[in-house]
Amino acid sequence: MDASTHPYRSVLYIPGSKERALDKARSLPCDAIIFDLEDAVAPDAKDEARQMLAQALRDGGYGKRAKIVRINALTTKWGLEDVQVLRDAGADAILLPKVNTRSDVDNLADLLAPDTPIWTMMETPVSVFNARDIAAHGRVTGLVTGTNDLTKDLGSRYRADRLPLMSALQMIVMAARAARIVAIDGVYNRFREGDGLKAECEQGRDLGFDGKTLIHPAQIEVTNTAFAPTSSEIDLAERQIAAYQESQASGLGIAVVDGQIVENLHVVAAQRTLAKANAIAEMAAE
Repeated sequence: MDASTHPYRSVLYIPGSKERALDKARSLPCDAIIFDLEDAVAPDAKDEARQMLAQALRDGGYGKRAKIVRINALTTKWGLEDVQVLRDAGADAILLPKVNTRSDVDNLADLLAPDTPIWTMMETPVSVFNARDIAAHGRVTGLVTGTNDLTKDLGSRYRADRLPLMSALQMIVMAARAARIVAIDGVYNRFREGDGLKAECEQGRDLGFDGKTLIHPAQIEVTNTAFAPTSSEIDLAERQIAAYQESQASGLGIAVVDGQIVENLHVVAAQRTLAKANAIAEMAAE
């Protein structure tokens, strides 16, 4: 699954140790689920959680939602067993935390089938500096921003505008775009604060992220709306494509829509907008 054929507006973390949450996720309107065996699961519950999650994935019922499993870091005592139990359970990707370099991805790739996609957490200053190299790894198909860990490691203050994180956010998006893979923004911690979530979603969308990681189902609707093309954007995209095709048929290189020049680069962006809208419509038709 990639962002051109499958939307990743809302990517919800679900604890792998909560049977009720695993079941509820089958009916939630999120585009993707990160089944978490790392931060969301206490050390003494990890063994049971991985078995419970493996069974839930085999039972299925998650529809078109992308199923991503976040294992524990391979440097921990749980990571290797997570891979052994979950690698054939039916996940669409394995999400590796605490990634710093390309070699961290190699270590996981060696343990998985050759066709299993890998996503990586970008949550340290080192990972951000190495983002281009990590994203270019042939097995990596998605980058997930860990804004809480980045804030901690930077020693920065929390700001609603996320100014201290701006360089990191932009580097992650640029690395993903250069590699043509998915880029997911970090979580918004105040899950009961709808206006703040909306503002941060709009910022992430403006930066170029495909979607946002969520910590609560109540955040899904706001996020789905923020990362979807608006009706006016869809209308403009359709008119730009039609005008450009007409200009080409007339032997002209450019067209004009709403008083603005439309060139090939605008058509490419318009086609991307319509592709995303179509993917969202197909997702909703489940």
